[in-house]
Amino acid sequence: MTVGLTQMVVESVRVHMLSSQHVVILKESERDRYLPIWIGPWEANAIAMKLQGVSPERPLTHDLFWQTLSAIGASVQRIVVSDLADETYRARLVLEVGDKIVEMDARPSDAIALAVRSEAPIYATDAVLDRAGVTPEADEDEKLSVFREFINSLDIDLETGTGEGPPDPPRESGTDGRPPD
Repeated sequence: MTVGLTQMVVESVRVHMLSSQHVVILKESERDRYLPIWIGPWEANAIAMKLQGVSPERPLTHDLFWQTLSAIGASVQRIVVSDLADETYRARLVLEVGDKIVEMDARPSDAIALAVRSEAPIYATDAVLDRAGVTPEADEDEKLSVFREFINSLDIDLETGTGEGPPDPPRESGTDGRPPD
């Protein structure tokens, strides 16, 4: 591959708890460096559905575009998260049409949605990763391991809310949890 590009995989699609905004997390294939890209809910849904193997009753826009590309003999060669300017990511969609390579400007979310449908590789430029890539600190991972072990040790039945784990905290008053008058 071209120098200056790093292969990425879709690590997950998540919803930020505080803002309810969607983010796709790309992870470097060869190491623990991540690239979070904030995306819209429709694109997040399109990526997540494909990753989970869920097929909609009718084709989504990304499905239709991929089917159209296939029908005319074009294939997605790769996508590249190519730039970050004014807090906005840019991507390049690289298509092979016959014996021609065609590059198109694209939103990263749309390009990633096409990449997961076509199983095309995803890349990010080193410049983008140097600017926005996130590498977890080893100390943070060690600090969180105790918490992870505790969470994994809980045996909770989410449907009934019962199971092993810490007991409910004592209440100061009646069932409404308010302190006594």
